[in-house]
Amino acid sequence: MKTIHLLLSFAVATVAGASSARAQSTLSQNKPTWWDKYQLLSKSGSDPAPGATGSATADGNVDVSDECGPQSETYITLNPVRPRILAAGANEIFRLPMRGYFSSDGGASWGGVDLPLPPARQGSNDTRFGSDPSLAFDTRGNLYYSYIVVFFGNGSGVNGTEMAVARSTDGGRTYPSVTYFSFETGSSRFNDKPMVTADTNAKSLFRDNVYVAWDAAVGGTSAGGVRVGRSSDNGASFSVNRADDPKGPGKAIGAVPFVGPGGELYVAWNDYKANTIGFNRSFDGAATWGAASVVAGKRIPFDIAIPAESFRGALVYAACDADRSSGPHRGRLYCSWLDLNDDAVTTNIFLSFSDDRGASWSAPAPVGDRVAGVDRFNQWLSVDPVTGQVDVAFYDTRNDTTGSRYQTDYYLARSSDGVSWLADARVSDASSNEHDCGGTFPCSAINYGNQQGDYEGLVSFDGVAHPIWTDSRRQQEPSSGCRRPFVMEEVFTATVGP
Repeated sequence: MKTIHLLLSFAVATVAGASSARAQSTLSQNKPTWWDKYQLLSKSGSDPAPGATGSATADGNVDVSDECGPQSETYITLNPVRPRILAAGANEIFRLPMRGYFSSDGGASWGGVDLPLPPARQGSNDTRFGSDPSLAFDTRGNLYYSYIVVFFGNGSGVNGTEMAVARSTDGGRTYPSVTYFSFETGSSRFNDKPMVTADTNAKSLFRDNVYVAWDAAVGGTSAGGVRVGRSSDNGASFSVNRADDPKGPGKAIGAVPFVGPGGELYVAWNDYKANTIGFNRSFDGAATWGAASVVAGKRIPFDIAIPAESFRGALVYAACDADRSSGPHRGRLYCSWLDLNDDAVTTNIFLSFSDDRGASWSAPAPVGDRVAGVDRFNQWLSVDPVTGQVDVAFYDTRNDTTGSRYQTDYYLARSSDGVSWLADARVSDASSNEHDCGGTFPCSAINYGNQQGDYEGLVSFDGVAHPIWTDSRRQQEPSSGCRRPFVMEEVFTATVGP
């Protein structure tokens, strides 16, 4: 969720070489993505809890959520000891809590559960909600679900935000414990877009450490930047330090932590001030950090308006992983991100890799098929810890029939080394139109402030990939028993074999 909009006084950026109408960032103090949700909940109230919902099959894909109300921003993980156990999460747009999903049959069927929320803080109204899901298993079967909690004041906007990490010991069916930390008042900083990982390397000195990285959005001071929390007590407590340059401007978004085969901790992020993918590393379990460096430069600073997302804009962020297999590229690091193609009009997913623990990186290159005239966005990357295969999933508009890059499908690109790629696999069995709703319902029905969200998820293990995403193929009728008729934004997943 691009909550950074409210706090930053940031000029609208125009990408060099592109028309201003096409390449403008959607950054605006008038369009924070969470504000749309807050206004809706304030006026209409929250939808009722769906209870322990089950999944459904839709057009060959699995509808994980299958419930009233739209979802956005998905994430998925699996238990490396019992890989048929998967867990996932998503934002609930018409409800306050985060939603969690669980599967014990390799993703064929799913159940759902709400994540805990803390009581309202003093000076806040009753509206506080979660956002930005991320999940990880450790080697002991503990599942960690990280998110932010946003508190709203009585007529004065955001009262504050804090980090949350919930722990489940039953594969995501219940979350009896949650740790809240790093509260920031809305006037100082805004905790945003956390990502969690765990060290699952058997011989690592930091095995089962839990790491959370996020950006503390702030305008023009050195007090924000990329934060990393580390826990060595199963998520009961977190110590926090800063991974980017503590003397720098702290203008970052989308920090992602990932662990190498020896327990090395890496973090990458979008430095939208310098317009680079930033990077740092720690060899002592996040106790200390080296000097921040750069994976690559890029063209789009923060986000970009694309037809498929209509009002929201696609965010630039890093999705990275390390090869922890015993294969020929063990230890290789991979990072992917969104940027403009050479035509300065359409967007693509680019990738760089490193064979020296991030000291140097390959030149950025496009991922997967070379398809002209399409947009790709909201990618995630996963390196198979058994085979070393690199998987990248993303939205793609190549099947659009409108001629305007409105219709999207979800695709998967696969590579053994990050250099040569197999033909892209179409993962979604039905196209989705988030721009004009496909003509069935008026476009005012769709929640444009959130749409697909800032990112989607992917996890791979032993040759099998599990991408997860949202789309609006299932259009809800007023007679469905749900509170509001709207274009359905449901959570979907698929299982893609070798």
